[in-house]
Amino acid sequence: MSSHGMPRETYEWYLDLRKYGTVPHGGFGLGIERTVAWICGLEHVRETIPFPRMLYRIYP
Repeated sequence: MSSHGMPRETYEWYLDLRKYGTVPHGGFGLGIERTVAWICGLEHVRETIPFPRMLYRIYP
């Protein structure tokens, strides 16, 4: 058992996969908000987030 109570056999395949590191990648991840900001030509990604955290709205 792991420290989270899950049997190690459940995720042993993932540990084996990452034994020698990960595959080479560019680390590129373009989210939906950034895509919308790029398409719409918006200045800041905050303008595309559905529930932005502003000064008057700290909690979602």
